[in-house]
Amino acid sequence: MPLSNEHISSKLPHVKTTIFTTMGALANKHKAVNLSQGFPNFSPDPLLLDLVTNAMKEGYNQYAPMAGTMQLRKAIAAKFNSLYQAQYNPESEITVTAGATQAIYTIISAFIRTGDEVIVLKPAYDCYEPAIQLNGGVPVFVQLQGTDFHIDWDEFRSKITSKTKMVIINTPHNPSGTILSKADMLQLQACLKDTNIILISDEVYEHIVFDGASHESAAKFEDLASRSFICASFGKTFHITGWKIGYCVAPSALMKEFHKTHQFNVFCVNHPVQKALAQYLQQEEHYLGLNDFYQEKRDFFLSAIEGSRFKLTPSQGTYFQVLDYSDITQESDVAYAERLVLEKGIASIPISVFNAQQKDDKQLRFCFAKTNETLEKAADILCTI
Repeated sequence: MPLSNEHISSKLPHVKTTIFTTMGALANKHKAVNLSQGFPNFSPDPLLLDLVTNAMKEGYNQYAPMAGTMQLRKAIAAKFNSLYQAQYNPESEITVTAGATQAIYTIISAFIRTGDEVIVLKPAYDCYEPAIQLNGGVPVFVQLQGTDFHIDWDEFRSKITSKTKMVIINTPHNPSGTILSKADMLQLQACLKDTNIILISDEVYEHIVFDGASHESAAKFEDLASRSFICASFGKTFHITGWKIGYCVAPSALMKEFHKTHQFNVFCVNHPVQKALAQYLQQEEHYLGLNDFYQEKRDFFLSAIEGSRFKLTPSQGTYFQVLDYSDITQESDVAYAERLVLEKGIASIPISVFNAQQKDDKQLRFCFAKTNETLEKAADILCTI
């Protein structure tokens, strides 16, 4: 007799199909302009494609070392030294992962036990909470405030208890497109000082910051760096999200525990891609030019919707723009996002699904990592509303 749903005790009973899958399927079904899911609709650099092909032809088709190829780990270490004046030992403090999501899941699995509390800033990327819950942990939410999504540091401090094992931050921030300032990072450092709390700093959009601002990596702050896993994504940086490759860095004592779980999770990551990325990273312009590249796209999109009824604050980073539709309708953001696909042929992501208690501020997230042609089509639709 096959097992039925009533015989299965789910470890995630309240998890449903993600909003990304839902909106993506709806967009495909109705052939909508899709600005919902966070990936580019243009090709990566042909040079990078050639480097991967060459690595395959040269025979790098078997298992890579568990922590990643040494050439790539050295390139990552050099990048941290150059950008943040931070020293990470490629032998013991850097690991290549199957995307940042795998790194985050592995970190949580390695350290969170039943009853441990993990502070999560909401709205938050949707992989954090299930990973905490699967490992018996308890997510503790701090809702970001206002249209600028700022942290109420008094509230943050009030959520730290004897059970707090970990804090997760994300800067530049998905879905809001905001960044944490130096003052924010210093506040965070002061809050965590003299504790044993581990920090996960999700920095997958580290190279996408606008208007001359700086990315304030946790690596730049001595006490934060001493307790932090910093997670990053080659997929976001080099328009190769489908390759699922990223990395994390951390002090050796933390990374040693990470490896105990990582080796039984994925063990190692795509070998020829690692060989290619190690060569590609030798040219700093391959990632340092990303700020200008995406700022041009942001500005193109914002200029094109200037006459629309949506309200906005220009994105500070990432390739997402939040639009406020409260002057248009008071219906829920989920309902409105679905109606925009059905009636107007444009797909976005409602912000409430990322908020504590699904707080609905009448905001939608649009991805501008698209060709100008796609952005122009989307803007034409938005301006008719």
